[in-house]
Amino acid sequence: MVDVLPLVEARLHTALGEPDARAAVTFLGTDRIEVLRFQEGDVVRYATLGMSAHPMADPTAMLADPVKGPRAELVLSVRAGLVGTDRVLRPLAVLAASPQVEGVVVAPGASLDVGEPLWPGAPFTSVLVGEPGGLVEDLELDDPLDPVRFLPLLPMTPNEAAWKRVHGAQALQERWLANGTDLRDPARRSVPLDVEPG
Repeated sequence: MVDVLPLVEARLHTALGEPDARAAVTFLGTDRIEVLRFQEGDVVRYATLGMSAHPMADPTAMLADPVKGPRAELVLSVRAGLVGTDRVLRPLAVLAASPQVEGVVVAPGASLDVGEPLWPGAPFTSVLVGEPGGLVEDLELDDPLDPVRFLPLLPMTPNEAAWKRVHGAQALQERWLANGTDLRDPARRSVPLDVEPG
């Protein structure tokens, strides 16, 4: 079997530069998940490394296919220096381990909830999984392996997460866009959700 992770790390370096810090978290019964930190101007990016070592399996399948299935890593971008966002490393590792631990398939449009603030004092306890292909291009692997997709995470306030459950991911993203929301602001308030635009 091909070792996917060195290829994934090389792709991250190509897209984001050299990491200036990395941390490893291991959960009982799972492979190690690393989180790499990249600084770019006033933006800090955190990328997981380890989630894509195995394909994500459909939780309803009797047996997980060890080869076929979607693979992904997670990328979170926030403005640097405003709050202590480095404490997000463990919650990110928890999210990256969720396919192994809970048998979930992480895909664009999904909500992921860590059940606590993403970092101390954060107004966010969950994230919206964005569309891949923007910041870090998909990593094509040899057949029959699926490509590794790098999924951006967009922090959501509890109100936004509840609104998204009713109206859907697309509607929430349109609301963010219409209000000029800075999704990288680690201290931003919830977008106005009470009145319909138009």
